[in-house]
Amino acid sequence: MPKVIFKDKTVLVTGGGSGIGEALAYQFAKKGAEVILTGRREDQLERVAQKCMSLGARARFKSIDLEKKESIDALAEWLVSEGIQVSFFLLNAGVSQRAKTLDTSIETDRKLMEVNYFGGVYLIKKLKDMILACDSVHIAVVSSISGLFGFPLRSAYCASKHALHGFYESLDLEYPNIHVTLLVPGRIRTEISRSAITSSGDAFGKMDPGQANGMDVDRCAEIAIRAISKRKHQKLIGGTELLMAHFYRYFRWLYWKLASRISAH
Repeated sequence: MPKVIFKDKTVLVTGGGSGIGEALAYQFAKKGAEVILTGRREDQLERVAQKCMSLGARARFKSIDLEKKESIDALAEWLVSEGIQVSFFLLNAGVSQRAKTLDTSIETDRKLMEVNYFGGVYLIKKLKDMILACDSVHIAVVSSISGLFGFPLRSAYCASKHALHGFYESLDLEYPNIHVTLLVPGRIRTEISRSAITSSGDAFGKMDPGQANGMDVDRCAEIAIRAISKRKHQKLIGGTELLMAHFYRYFRWLYWKLASRISAH
């Protein structure tokens, strides 16, 4: 397997203003890639872009809303107009959930699917011509351990992450020039639980204890960039919580026994 070269290549990061997206943007910058950051908050994107530049990389940013097709259209048009050839995609943007399945409104279900699944899928399809014209394109997708099995208070989140696996594994199998790495983090110390959506549609607003005690996000990014450089198809990242993935695969009875007992916060 040829070594992946990041230097002088362009990486597009969705959800690049914080969390895993931010940490991986710095990893790409350190390896000499040009970084294009996207997300909803320009102040966060500008801060991350400045740090990427301090690491010696060229960095730009564009604010987008993955729930709005016209926002993604504008990003795609800008990339084409600037003559930018994206060699690496990091599809990281996402929102989580903290609510029981039947208490969750259908609007919330749709929102999570739009942000976590359809937004990235639409972006990739919008850039179809660019991708097919390139000898090699690598798409790294941030899924979740919740994308491997169901978990309490995460029904819509789990569904959106499950969908990523089906779509991007199929894409990888169909096109010789496209390689996909599904990054599957467990509990990583980010702010994602604070912005998770409750049954009322409001932000959860606090850090889960499990999240607070999770793997450092920079360590997560170091593991992720190695998996991308080795062209791994899938990489689990985290601590002892990853045992649940193995229980689900090899000892399904144990998964059913434990899943409902593990704190969902």
